[in-house]
Amino acid sequence: MAKKLADLAEVMRDIDFTMLTTQSPDGGLAARPMSNNRDVDYDGDSWFFALDDTKTVTDIESNPNVGLTLHGNVSLLGKPPMFIAAEGKAEILRDKGLFEAHWNSDLDRWFKQGVDTLCLTLIKVHAERLHYWNGEDQGEVTLPG
Repeated sequence: MAKKLADLAEVMRDIDFTMLTTQSPDGGLAARPMSNNRDVDYDGDSWFFALDDTKTVTDIESNPNVGLTLHGNVSLLGKPPMFIAAEGKAEILRDKGLFEAHWNSDLDRWFKQGVDTLCLTLIKVHAERLHYWNGEDQGEVTLPG
């Protein structure tokens, strides 16, 4: 049975780390683990914090096309986990109000000054397509750009 965005959002709530893939100016691909910090009222947008001087940020500024991959947990009944791959566009935001809206105390581990951390940025990824597979079902959900 085909999944809807709400079905995938429910699975994504329980997945903390996502691999964010960017493309460097020379065409190479780089994937990095990013925490969604359980900030998943998923409507097609994912939010990640990073520092301004990272390769992740410079890659996105050069080319906003990115990919996200998520891997769920095996079910209690031993069913395969849900795998989700999203492709979309990323943007770098430097709005302290948005930092506060997406902040939680788990982030203090990486950003010691909280939303006042120097060079803090927020990466917003708007998915255009989500592909999923769970060992039984597979499909695609397309989102408006």
